[in-house]
Amino acid sequence: MHNTDESNSIYTLFNLAGVATAYVMLGLSIWLSDVPLSTKGFWGMGVFLLTLSLVNLVKYRIDDRAKADRIRQLEAARDDKLLSEFVSEKAA
Repeated sequence: MHNTDESNSIYTLFNLAGVATAYVMLGLSIWLSDVPLSTKGFWGMGVFLLTLSLVNLVKYRIDDRAKADRIRQLEAARDDKLLSEFVSEKAA
């Protein structure tokens, strides 16, 4: 289990480095582009809002998956309890 956490942190670090590199390259290209400053600001706001939307999308998908897993675990525990009660009643 510890190896899985370590490999996940390595992948997370690698992805974080990729995102940081992409933002630096995007910022540099916006800075060096030959357009008015207002257009650069508009592009920057667009990138920021797109990033915010993607982070929220991923967060809500993870929350939905965790909720579904939790419900599945509760249903399995309930079924196990009902089955064990049924078996103990039959034995008595």
